[in-house]
Amino acid sequence: MTRITRNLLLDCKAIVQEYIHRTPVLTSTLLNEHSKVDLYFKCENFQRSGSFKMRGAVHAISTLTDEQKAKGVVTHSSGNFAQALSLAARSIGVKAYIIMPNNAPQVKKNAVRSYGGEVIECEPNLPSREKAAQEIVLKYGATFLHPSNNFNVILGQGTATMELLEDHPDLDYIMTPVGGGGLIAGTALAAHFFGRHCNTIGGEPFNVDDAYQSLKTGKIVRNESTDTIADGLRTELGDINFPIIMDYVEMIIRVEEKEIIEAMHLIWERMKIIIEPSCAVPFAALLREKDFFKGKKVGIILSGGNVDLGKLPF
Repeated sequence: MTRITRNLLLDCKAIVQEYIHRTPVLTSTLLNEHSKVDLYFKCENFQRSGSFKMRGAVHAISTLTDEQKAKGVVTHSSGNFAQALSLAARSIGVKAYIIMPNNAPQVKKNAVRSYGGEVIECEPNLPSREKAAQEIVLKYGATFLHPSNNFNVILGQGTATMELLEDHPDLDYIMTPVGGGGLIAGTALAAHFFGRHCNTIGGEPFNVDDAYQSLKTGKIVRNESTDTIADGLRTELGDINFPIIMDYVEMIIRVEEKEIIEAMHLIWERMKIIIEPSCAVPFAALLREKDFFKGKKVGIILSGGNVDLGKLPF
């Protein structure tokens, strides 16, 4: 893997900023009083395509050679990366093939197509997704881009924290949800190189606590269940992002399903913004451990706002 440096992250930010929104950082006096913490919410729910994943997608495509760009990119995803890669590819002028399970909601397939991605459906299991992606690679010469276990994707995701620390350089902690590990790995790198003694903490559901178990044991642990409302966190860590997490993430706090719903409801009620369940997990983790964070300045990456309004849990 390429040696990670401060300049590498700065180069990444220079590439990415042409294609993304610099999302706002919101605060809430009521939530500060409720938690006894100074909170700074980095609102990636306002990002293009509705999530932070636009950052990593743009950077990963931008770092390809002209020959690779001419042959397109492919990924397998039924969530935010599917939409992000489609929009990023269209913005840069590259063809995007998106492998999606045939039981993915039609609204998600329509969103990918609206961003210019070509949807290829497969059976709803990982082997089928990987096989379909490999067939596109062989047929068209497209470059496969993993949603979270890709070095250039990880660097791109870190740019959200770089922006946050430019606005608020004295944060004690930055918190993110943990799913595939791309966001927390990028966040941890940015906090390490650009923060002032700023540590990274992850939030994860008890029902899919593979990252917590992996950090505890020092090796990647797989989930035995995917039973969580935080559907974006059902994925698992990879061999590229896990070493970064081991080196730069302080800890991961697990939360119950009811705590996720309560945190999501509190943000909707007090801040009047739309977030998806996965996005509420780090705030739920902070509320669970309020005594630990009391009196600190904490940034929280609100990872996305692509939620089905017809299926709200409250």
